[in-house]
Amino acid sequence: MPTFPLFRALSHRNFRLFFFGQGLSLIGTWLQQVAMSWLTYRLSGSALLLGVVTFCQYIAVLLLAPVAGVLADRIDRRRALLITQSVMLAQAFTLAVLTASGKVEVWHVAALALVLGCASAFDIPLRHALIAQLVGDRSHLPNAIALNSLLINCARVVGPAIAGILIAAVGEAICFGLNALSFGAVLCALAKMRWPAARTPAPPARWLASWLEGAKSAFGFRPIRAALLLIALISGTIGTYSTLMPVFAKDVFGGDAHTLGVLLSAAGSGALLSALYLASRHTTRGLDRVILVAGTIASLAMLAFAHSTRLALALPLLVALGAGLIAAQASIQTLVQTLIDDDKRGRVMSLYTMAFLGMLPFGNLAAGAVARYVGEATAFTLNGCMCLAGLLVFARALPGLRIAARLGRSNEVEANLKPEPESRA
Repeated sequence: MPTFPLFRALSHRNFRLFFFGQGLSLIGTWLQQVAMSWLTYRLSGSALLLGVVTFCQYIAVLLLAPVAGVLADRIDRRRALLITQSVMLAQAFTLAVLTASGKVEVWHVAALALVLGCASAFDIPLRHALIAQLVGDRSHLPNAIALNSLLINCARVVGPAIAGILIAAVGEAICFGLNALSFGAVLCALAKMRWPAARTPAPPARWLASWLEGAKSAFGFRPIRAALLLIALISGTIGTYSTLMPVFAKDVFGGDAHTLGVLLSAAGSGALLSALYLASRHTTRGLDRVILVAGTIASLAMLAFAHSTRLALALPLLVALGAGLIAAQASIQTLVQTLIDDDKRGRVMSLYTMAFLGMLPFGNLAAGAVARYVGEATAFTLNGCMCLAGLLVFARALPGLRIAARLGRSNEVEANLKPEPESRA
């Protein structure tokens, strides 16, 4: 199938099915994400409880991801995804029924967020590991990761905008119901994939030994270890911005659910621009510099947004924040996926998931507590400063990390980590 270079990974049938099936589901996911935040704040009026609900959603990822990683390297990933996606469908449907009946309470939202987190703890490492199987040509893997990020961020733009309109016009229940329906697209795509009959036998090692093997592969190699620590820092600081958006939308800008949708869509549009840029790249060379620049932009944008009281100024700052955040996160994921061995992909990507999403519950809980007792501006300011400090440490360590990559991996990886040659006038 002929494709434009930007979409070269779509030449693989299984990846096409995954791409378009997941597209609809991700829009539904953002409908639910916005609706859960708004519903929690509408019922409680508490920034702290916003952090508690988000904590419930992501704490399971931190606790269960190690088990999920070992499982991802032992079982049929497609069949496992059918199960996790079905659980998420049931969770969204339950939330829709409770909200539509008027019986929903904050503890219901928190409990169902925990159910969603348990399913996500297995679903996310499985999807990360599956992407490498969906593209037969390994050279297309970076493009597949970038297109997956592009898809996520398209949904990040469209989903919150639609959610804001639907919540203001009808209520939160419709968002939960549409999310439940959207899982049908992923289930259909997974069912239609053509999969080889042969399967690599499960590793003979015990579960603990198998997980330790993956952990040693990741943390024993300095570039991957640094990448995991950096993604944990970025996610636990800058990545928490969306949790307090209902507070800014209602209390700072004097808006409603529609305002919340506009704010989140602004960040999503910046993320979309970054995803397009990453998908257009033909090499992973220079991604370390992209991470530094993007992380710095996101941190500075968060600091400026913290003290913004005008919506017209806040929106472009969120565009910059979203662009920097996603460029940094997607670049780190691409480097990790490029550096790891295929037989340990599920386990290492479960560690990436722990770092990426496992820090969110603590970051969100801390941000909610600081916002509750000191103010939302202070919470954003502290997070922005902590991320800048971590990026400075990463920048100083880069020369040593490049040397370690050259010594520890193949010539292909060495080329991937070399900085891009500077353009000549």
